[in-house]
Amino acid sequence: MSSAFLIMLREGLEMALIVAIVLAYLRKVDRGADAKLVWYGALAAGAIALGAGAIIFVVVGDLSGRAEQIVEGVVALAAAGVLTWMVFWMRDQARIIKSDLQHRVDRALASGSAMALAGLAFFSILREGLETALLLLGNTVGSKSSASAFVGGVAGLAIAVALGYLIYKGSRRVNLKSFFQVTGVLVLLFAAGLLARGVHEFQEAGLIGSFHAHVWTIGGAWLSPDGGWLGKFLESMFGWNPSPSLEMVLIFVAYLAPVGFLFLSGTRAVPTGVRSVERTKTSAPA
Repeated sequence: MSSAFLIMLREGLEMALIVAIVLAYLRKVDRGADAKLVWYGALAAGAIALGAGAIIFVVVGDLSGRAEQIVEGVVALAAAGVLTWMVFWMRDQARIIKSDLQHRVDRALASGSAMALAGLAFFSILREGLETALLLLGNTVGSKSSASAFVGGVAGLAIAVALGYLIYKGSRRVNLKSFFQVTGVLVLLFAAGLLARGVHEFQEAGLIGSFHAHVWTIGGAWLSPDGGWLGKFLESMFGWNPSPSLEMVLIFVAYLAPVGFLFLSGTRAVPTGVRSVERTKTSAPA
């Protein structure tokens, strides 16, 4: 539930941020009547991403045995890669996303084509939506409760929509810099856990061996994913395993140490204009 909540909160806010910036800019240039085109494109993209995600979930869910382990291992590694790219991309895009989207809206309006404006929202949201589907699929690797993941995902999306509305209305209370810094660190921890899960699935499938099958074995129901809430939380968020192999521990540390350092050392302040879509009625949206 925790990781699904984090994924939908962050990805949902990225999608909401795109829509909010475009709608606010249309309002600023007195083209509010064209907002419906943005919604058409965004909703169409969301529907396609949802359908593609459902198909992928069904296909993977029908697998069993070694094939399932291999596919889940590949999905976990791919999701970790997408998460890493997403964190660094958003860290850099936060500085220019407003001006970039405004320029693209200007081009769409200048073309005089309704499809151009709808297409801007469509392709932006479709990319984010497909990423989200892959990340949620990666989140199910090794998970035993799809119901809790669904609840967490819905809760994360609901908060993201609320934050998106506040951004559109110009709230100064939405500090995007802090949000993306904190969630970025959590996402990298989650990605490290996905890599460890991927290695575990490949070992279960017999594709790779292990020099040490169990680096440690921690007993007690409270730390077991099958027992207490703490074990379930740690497994969901960080890929916790009470008896990991040496390779699982090594890939977790080998990924998190350098990538975490690069992320934290390269994080700079997000311009004030990005934190708020409108400071006044005449200011540029962010």
